[in-house]
Amino acid sequence: MRCVIARYPFDLTKGGVVDSMKGVTPEPVTGESVTIGRRRYPVKQVGEVVTRQDRRDFSGGEVTRAMTRLGFTCHPAPGAEPAPSSPAATPVETASALLGGPTAPQDR
Repeated sequence: MRCVIARYPFDLTKGGVVDSMKGVTPEPVTGESVTIGRRRYPVKQVGEVVTRQDRRDFSGGEVTRAMTRLGFTCHPAPGAEPAPSSPAATPVETASALLGGPTAPQDR
């Protein structure tokens, strides 16, 4: 699969990423991470190993998108806020609530 990381094109394959990460000890996960095989690596470490570029040259999001497209499981940063379970109010519902109308869709 062709992807662009730090403005450079790369042809990555799932097998190629797995082979690149063999024998690499995972660093402690403090941010976003990706599961490769049975190990969980920080996305910046994976990006550095796979692209051979400095970590400051690319964002974690670029690597996360590429790894997701290749079929790896990516994880958000520990302690990151989970997605809201209920849908957010629409602008019309918010305005209605500010004007004293019903505050939630079930109040209609």
